[in-house]
Amino acid sequence: MINMKTPINYQIAHLHLTSAIRQTIIALLGVTFGVSMYVFMNSFMNGVNKTQDDLAFSALAHIRIFNENGDTNQSPAESSCFSPNTIFNVRGRKSIQYSEGIKNTSKIVASLQKQQEITGISLQFNSSVVFRNGSKKINGLLSGIDVVNEDKLFGNAQNVFKGDWFNLISEKSGIILGKNLGEDLAAGLGDNINILTQDGITKNYTVVGLIESSLKEVDKSKAFVNIVSARQLMGKNCDFASDIMANIVDREKAPQIALKIKPFIPYQIESWQTANQQLLAVSQLRSIIAMAVSLTILLVAGFGIYNIMNMTINERIKEIAILKAIGFSGYDIKTIFLAQAAVIGFSGGLIGVGLGYGISLLVHQIPFQIAGLSTLPIHFRALDFILALLFGIATTLLAGYLPSRKASRIDPVTIIRG
Repeated sequence: MINMKTPINYQIAHLHLTSAIRQTIIALLGVTFGVSMYVFMNSFMNGVNKTQDDLAFSALAHIRIFNENGDTNQSPAESSCFSPNTIFNVRGRKSIQYSEGIKNTSKIVASLQKQQEITGISLQFNSSVVFRNGSKKINGLLSGIDVVNEDKLFGNAQNVFKGDWFNLISEKSGIILGKNLGEDLAAGLGDNINILTQDGITKNYTVVGLIESSLKEVDKSKAFVNIVSARQLMGKNCDFASDIMANIVDREKAPQIALKIKPFIPYQIESWQTANQQLLAVSQLRSIIAMAVSLTILLVAGFGIYNIMNMTINERIKEIAILKAIGFSGYDIKTIFLAQAAVIGFSGGLIGVGLGYGISLLVHQIPFQIAGLSTLPIHFRALDFILALLFGIATTLLAGYLPSRKASRIDPVTIIRG
């Protein structure tokens, strides 16, 4: 059955909105403010999280393969027998020292390259050393790297502000120092510095570049050389590395990919989530806080709309009674007030989305000189705009439903009699 009063219901709703323009504007402003803050807060938190991720993944691979075996006291006999009732008596037991590092890197790299999810692989040979220049001595980390692949994974070449990252290919005795490490050693381009290993081996290197990352602690203690040079310094074979770094298409799937490649890699495999649980927790916590604040603002706006709708019903209670007396049903009365709430929610939501976008752009222009940033970080996601509009409409509809339900139950006889 077609309800012929439906267009009239919307006309009455339009009349209520335009006749009480001040109340309508206040309700619109409440929704607009709530939605705009939702867009801004989420865009800002997304920007902060993205910036943190970019800074972290400038030196952090999605998956790390390494070998850190030490002494083992396990007997082969014990490992081959699983019965709890077996008694062992082993004489002259000796502990076997397994060497750290990965010796068969080429075989592992070949296996990893067959995985479609993996987008980049790089070898590293990291070792603690002492950097010396004249009377200055600084403990730090020497990282032997596959120059080209390391740049593909972490983009180190763009962080070299003096010299050139790819000088490490042509200069076999070349070294690139972290910015702060170079300053502490008073070493610049073309200077020679001495490296002392834990085994007492020394070698001179020529500074071919200075690098500045977003992590000051790294720049104070780390230097890069070609992995071939690092192997020669440490006396290792040409297939040796301490770490194999790999990046994948979707870094959020690193734990699943780590489990997938585990059967054919006899070393420890660690996803970035496992190695950096604190980073992941902080990022998630910030997002939750931003969502909670934004939704609270929308709820406050909803209470404002609820009060305005209640005031409208009290002011128009006799009009409502007359409408019911001439044949309007409770459903019609609900439709009138819910239509008002929907218009306020949709209009306020659209304005709020635009305002939130504008506020975010303005904030993005504020100077913020820290950790390689020039302005405050903002990152837009289409989903946030859609959710902001939906939350704005849903909040106003919920705020308008309770007063409309109250209006639909008015007894016209009682109201008209006074």
